[in-house]
Amino acid sequence: MESIHEVAIFGGGCFWCTEAIFQMLRGVISVSPGYAGGEKPNPTYEEVSSGTTGHAEVIRIDYDPTKISYQNLLTVFFGSHDPTTMNRQGNDRGTQYRSIILTTSEAQVKEAHAFIEELNASSNNGAPIITEVKPLQEFYDAEDYHQNYYANNREQGYCQIIINPKLEKVQKQFAELLNDEAKQK
Repeated sequence: MESIHEVAIFGGGCFWCTEAIFQMLRGVISVSPGYAGGEKPNPTYEEVSSGTTGHAEVIRIDYDPTKISYQNLLTVFFGSHDPTTMNRQGNDRGTQYRSIILTTSEAQVKEAHAFIEELNASSNNGAPIITEVKPLQEFYDAEDYHQNYYANNREQGYCQIIINPKLEKVQKQFAELLNDEAKQK
């Protein structure tokens, strides 16, 4: 029996972090870091990092909606980065690190906007969500050395200091959404 899959595209800062987070979730078939949301065709990491392409560092999530809903993906997305800061996540600054959802269907557009409205309504004292929501035009895969970055570089300082705490937070907050491998860690 062929598995069902849909695609979600999220940008929430450095794609090394977001890739590692979403790889832990049950129902996620694959996660690929890349670039989207801008105008330049086939951008390189250096071009995107310069802030001149309009692209953000994003991840493409192929998932089985019978095992994890788009709503749950949105919950983890908003719970694992700061969607209230303009062009910044932690020490990473620039338009390439903006909070963005690139939709692949009209249903995703509606769900993303409704989710943001609900978050804003639930937090009268907090800063408003500034996550950009727009239709996906094109997704460009990041260079090979970015693929599975955390899995291949766990001992590197950035992974130890920045990514590990984010993964631990997600494991605690969203334990019911983790795949079996992530539950064992």
